[in-house]
Amino acid sequence: MPGRGLLLGPFPGSGSHGGDERPVRRGRIVDPESCGRLLGRIADAALGPDRSDSVIVLSHPVLAGAAHRTAARALLAGLGTTRVVVLSSARAAAAYAGPREAGPVLVVDMGAELTEVTLLVGGLVADARQAENGLDDLDPATLPSVLGRTVLDMITSMWRHDRHGAIRGALRKGPVLAGGGALRTDVTDHLARCLGTRVRLADDPSTTVVRGAGQILSSVLRHRPTPPERSGRPR
Repeated sequence: MPGRGLLLGPFPGSGSHGGDERPVRRGRIVDPESCGRLLGRIADAALGPDRSDSVIVLSHPVLAGAAHRTAARALLAGLGTTRVVVLSSARAAAAYAGPREAGPVLVVDMGAELTEVTLLVGGLVADARQAENGLDDLDPATLPSVLGRTVLDMITSMWRHDRHGAIRGALRKGPVLAGGGALRTDVTDHLARCLGTRVRLADDPSTTVVRGAGQILSSVLRHRPTPPERSGRPR
């Protein structure tokens, strides 16, 4: 939140309802009821009861389907906010850790349950690949090589379909690495060697997406008009 930084909700499973609340798995909402409870607790802590002047930015896996996005929008609409801004996690990561100069950007997001590679051109998704496995699925001893092979296979596939040299340009600038996998130097060093280029890392790669979403939120709040009949700080 602008001015307050990251606000964390209760760890899944520790809420008042108990149980193993893991409403999002493999990047999809699998338990809307539990997801609504978690979002509600975070909204209570961050926004309080009056949410009429608030804006929420929702980021989702780049290849999330329409059903997932619709379910997420419905849950957020139930929080009573004024506006919801929806964007892919790759766009959020690029906003926070991507190169400042114009041109194509390659984002590699290595999470606990998903691995994604996204090519952004002009801020829009030009191509993307997703593997439904992540850090939690891999043997720590072989993680760098297996994860590296997964990422390289996806980039190679995108290269074969790239007719305009965007992948080459993005690699020249260095791909943005995000997610928990980017916290491991053995993973990042392996990728840099295999790709023959530098890689771009945020200070805390595991929160690159949420911090990028926060930057976009701040931009939305700065540029939206303030209704003359209301006062107070937008949230």
